[in-house]
Amino acid sequence: MAQTCRLGLLLVLLLPVVGASMPSTVVRLNKAMLSYVSESGKGPLQRAMQVTVPHFLDRSGEVLRPTRVQILNVQVLRLQLKFVDGVGVRLFAAANFTIKVFRDPEPLELILPMVLLADARVDQGSIGTPVVSLSSCFSLFNKAIVLDGSHSAPPALLVRVQKHIRAVLYNKLCLSVSNLVQGLNVHLGTLIGLKPVGPESQIRYFMVSKPIITKDYISLDINAVLFLLGKPIVLPVDATPFMLPEHVGTNGAMATVGLSQDLFDSALLLMQKAGSLNMDITGELKSDDNLLNTSVLGQIIPEPLVEVLASASNSAFHSLFSLDVAVNLSLQLSVSKVKLQGITSVLGEVKLTVASSNVGFIDTDQIHALVGNVFEKPLLDHLNALLGMGVALPNVVNLHYVTPEVFVHKGYVVISSGLFYQN
Repeated sequence: MAQTCRLGLLLVLLLPVVGASMPSTVVRLNKAMLSYVSESGKGPLQRAMQVTVPHFLDRSGEVLRPTRVQILNVQVLRLQLKFVDGVGVRLFAAANFTIKVFRDPEPLELILPMVLLADARVDQGSIGTPVVSLSSCFSLFNKAIVLDGSHSAPPALLVRVQKHIRAVLYNKLCLSVSNLVQGLNVHLGTLIGLKPVGPESQIRYFMVSKPIITKDYISLDINAVLFLLGKPIVLPVDATPFMLPEHVGTNGAMATVGLSQDLFDSALLLMQKAGSLNMDITGELKSDDNLLNTSVLGQIIPEPLVEVLASASNSAFHSLFSLDVAVNLSLQLSVSKVKLQGITSVLGEVKLTVASSNVGFIDTDQIHALVGNVFEKPLLDHLNALLGMGVALPNVVNLHYVTPEVFVHKGYVVISSGLFYQN
């Protein structure tokens, strides 16, 4: 008859629970990220620049005639972003506007080259998200080029048309860029949303200070709080905040994410409080080496085991003894899209200590092999199922980590990764 053995687990993990500061994370966005944004941002910027131009009032004749002007196409030839030390990001864009003036007897088509310069300040929002604001913006226009095949226009008219278009674009282009920035802020606001960790637990990230901006990167100091049934998991506070060393990770990575030991401690405490680490190992487990039955235990423990272990009901068993099982585990970390996942393996031997016994003296040497075989595989299966669910890393909607590399250092973990925005 298969029986049940309940084992109290004392897990000594790679990152043990200790008194520490609030869970903390540092997200460092590097120059490579700006290059990616520059390339992928051409399309949105072109669409934003496709503004409406009001009619041009043609004064060339005796009668003042309103003439329709339309931007047929905008081509961003170059978009460059760079960090401005202590401020934020500087934008440089070079674009060509293809414009049609519906003038009798034939329309006039021309290309107007333009350069747009803007500075965006990055700050900490009141709700703990990054906030971008346009601090300066202006545009410079070159002389318009009349396309071949267009009806020739008097030079004076061409000057007036260009002046009209430039005046409109000068005001509207910066407003369009400002609207893009506001849309970006809405997107950045998704950083602080609650993200599920398990059925009854979530994680929430939020900025705790203004970003640090250098010519090479922007660094965001972010706290991570884990919740169980709506209540935060809080560790004892240490006065020393987590700081990510300057040169860590992989050169050329778009993002460098530092995860302090506090985050792992908090995650482990969450699993303990949620009861996720509790497990029942039964004789019904399908395994060739599962020897958890009365005949095998009877060879080790000299008592009337059949009577003691006989079940009183489907859910109640008499207790023989309880063990504390100390297990050292190696933890391998990986990242999938936005989740940090792990897989464990037993490091060294499983150590057994008798916590209590109702059958007299227990020789742990005799039961070591039995319990080790019965215990090790179910434990690893159980933990790897938990760790496989993963914990969400700092992210915003539709932004994924790609080709990540994970480095484990004393007291923190570093993730070097590319980024991919999926529309």
